Amino acid sequence: MDDIPISMLLGILLFLILVSGFFSGSETGLMSLNRYRLRHLADKKNKGAMRAFHLLQKPDKLIGLILLGNNFVNILASAIATIIGIRLFGEAGILFATVILTAIVLIFAEVTPKTLAAMHPEKFAFPATFILQPLLRLLYPLVWLVNLSSIAIFKLFGLRQTTNSDKLSSEELRVVVNEAASMMPQGHQKMLLSILDLEKVTVDDIMVPRNEIIGIDLEDEWSDIIKQLAETQHTRLPVFEGDIDHLVGIIHIRRALRFFHMEDASKDDFKKIIREAYFVPMGTPLNTQLLNFQRERRRNAMVVNEYGDILGLATLEDILEEIVGEFTTDPSTSRKDLQIKEDGSYLIDGSITVRELNKILNWQLPTEGPKTLNGLIIEYLEHIPDPGTSMLLSDYPIEIIQTTRNAVKTVLIDPNWRPAQQKISEQ
Repeated sequence: MDDIPISMLLGILLFLILVSGFFSGSETGLMSLNRYRLRHLADKKNKGAMRAFHLLQKPDKLIGLILLGNNFVNILASAIATIIGIRLFGEAGILFATVILTAIVLIFAEVTPKTLAAMHPEKFAFPATFILQPLLRLLYPLVWLVNLSSIAIFKLFGLRQTTNSDKLSSEELRVVVNEAASMMPQGHQKMLLSILDLEKVTVDDIMVPRNEIIGIDLEDEWSDIIKQLAETQHTRLPVFEGDIDHLVGIIHIRRALRFFHMEDASKDDFKKIIREAYFVPMGTPLNTQLLNFQRERRRNAMVVNEYGDILGLATLEDILEEIVGEFTTDPSTSRKDLQIKEDGSYLIDGSITVRELNKILNWQLPTEGPKTLNGLIIEYLEHIPDPGTSMLLSDYPIEIIQTTRNAVKTVLIDPNWRPAQQKISEQ
């Protein structure tokens, strides 16, 4: 070493610091890669992504190689810096070299490359694989020995090696979709989030209540049945005798078209084309029911409770609306249970579901209890209110307009109302 010029030692030291920065930046860059984007690029045959993906399949080997190389380089750099310090300043040069080298390594071989690699992981990681991949093959026995030693230490202390799973929970996937908002149309983002929400919503939340089910009563006159079939806006209708509790089945209007041109058709002919009804238990999540509809090749189902009583009618269209939203541009213009007044307030039927009301007004009424606004009001007041009664339901103003002996029929809601505390805070 005494024969080597100081200028050459300084050059070697500079090279070792650059190599140390390479290892530090490579480690941060590879560990900061988006695993899903990396897999996508690897599937697209991106050479750098394929090498990085292959290296990250065995992270223990990769980290062992990087730490082995980084520590070797840093120790060698420390030794050379000590030699330079002694030759320039004598024994005092040891302390001087230690202080200066520590600052240089910290700034130029650790903080700077790691920060840049974290900001631009692909630009660091992909080129680094050109060196790391052959280096791992070359030093594999040494890396294997280092990893074997670490495993032995784990076992000594009763620790187990675990690997992080790339699988995402629904909540984690929701975060990913929200963070990718700038990379996809807003409508697509809403649909993806709605799909994730299907498991939180049940058929009870989207079904048509039994008292609102439109169907064909076989006890009606045949001429009335034919007229109802001709004028209905639905493609499938329940068929019952007397009331919905005596359900016979489901009729597809397309199969009944031939009766419009048959003068000798009768109820007996009509009964032959009625299909058996499909029943589902209350509380079935929508994601499950969507698969059930597909498996059973059905588009509607009767929702029943534990006693077999019919509670309502759930359709495939209702589930699809949960994903893509209403099929009309303005839901309030086509809803019979909601009317807009000139002052912007809403006249709302008490049978509207709480979830639909939350969607329309962007409110946060509780959805865990009663499914309808009528049920929510009655549960809160514990009696049937008189018309003209005003109340704050979960801090939202509601005025009772019309009631019957057993239900709230119509309420008035002003969607522009805000709590006084919120108005003061905004001022």
